[in-house]
Amino acid sequence: MRPTLTAFQASPDRGRGLARDMGVRWAFEEVGQPYDVRLVTFAEMKGPAHLALHPFGQIPTYESDGLSLFESGAIVLHIAQEHPGLLPHASHGRARAVTWMFAALSTVEPPIVERSMAGLVERDRPWFADRLPLLDERIDVRLTQLARHLGDSAWLDGDFSAGDLMMVTVLRRADPAMLARHPTLAAYIARAEARPAFQRAFAAQLAVFTALQSGG
Repeated sequence: MRPTLTAFQASPDRGRGLARDMGVRWAFEEVGQPYDVRLVTFAEMKGPAHLALHPFGQIPTYESDGLSLFESGAIVLHIAQEHPGLLPHASHGRARAVTWMFAALSTVEPPIVERSMAGLVERDRPWFADRLPLLDERIDVRLTQLARHLGDSAWLDGDFSAGDLMMVTVLRRADPAMLARHPTLAAYIARAEARPAFQRAFAAQLAVFTALQSGG
């Protein structure tokens, strides 16, 4: 039975590959697992059927063989555990890869998301101009630390893993101008985006937006 992923019918990212289903699509492609996609509207996301899968009314969700999951990181970890290709065989290497998944979502992503939300909902507030440099500094500290760890390595810990997949998924949400100040990370993202699995996942998500625009 092919697993089913839910995704936005009309994604706010407008085809840029930033919606939360992108990492899950990418993970499926990396391990060679075919999957189905069920597109949901914003209204459907708040309805009882979807809330039974995702109590917070968001995407993505995962369904397969009686198992339903939510949260992109948890879904990617499950895929990586079920299929070879995204986690090292050695136990210590697997643990480190999972650690980088947590670091991406718990340490690197929060200031990036906070900065993005501030730009959307606080731009007209009197404190925004003073707060913005503080938000940018928080992101820059994390990017500097990450770039220092990466150094001249291609990936975070040995071969490409689920840790890199989640980290790049998070970094792609950051302001491109901030990333440009960290060429080590810009090159890291470019390497990941050049992977055939990423390109297939991106094309699949973009096709949803393209079909919506054309009325298909």
